[in-house]
Amino acid sequence: MMHKFSLLAMGLLMSAGVFAQTWTLDKAHSQLNFGVAHMGINTVEGGFRSITATITSSKDDFSDAVVELTADVTSINTGVEARDNHLKTDAFFDATKYPTLTFKSTSFKHLDGKNYEVTGDLTLHGVTKTVTLNATFNGTATNPMNKKTSAGFHIGGTINRTDFGIGTTFPAAMLGTDVTLDANTEFVKG
Repeated sequence: MMHKFSLLAMGLLMSAGVFAQTWTLDKAHSQLNFGVAHMGINTVEGGFRSITATITSSKDDFSDAVVELTADVTSINTGVEARDNHLKTDAFFDATKYPTLTFKSTSFKHLDGKNYEVTGDLTLHGVTKTVTLNATFNGTATNPMNKKTSAGFHIGGTINRTDFGIGTTFPAAMLGTDVTLDANTEFVKG
């Protein structure tokens, strides 16, 4: 009897994996951006131009989704080359030592309507912290060019740069500690 139960349980677990779909980031239609206060009077914005990500989900509403994202820190772009080069130094991201940032979700919780809460582990500057972000599922559409299904998401939230050891020599009056994250993404069903 126990043997039959074990086989049934294994079969159920394997069948759940069979129905899971992997969605891959459409890099041409996706951005990972950030903003941080400068001297309390302005927000400097930038982004990472080289990112990869996948979503794996067996449900059409993505309520069981697992999101994995990697960004190349050396692809940081704020529109000012001198600032970008400074951000890559050990005063900030230390891109030579920590060339990537990663995020892997542990929960993708449906709240209501299009709204979700995404919790996961963000590794940045060699430090891993659990963060919770807001997500909006904008729906799916069939791309008329390639006939593939795409899903759109907006993900945003705030992290504290000092929690990750970034720019710790700069006081909050000069450089805000809160960093807003803003991602507009499209994923193609694989």
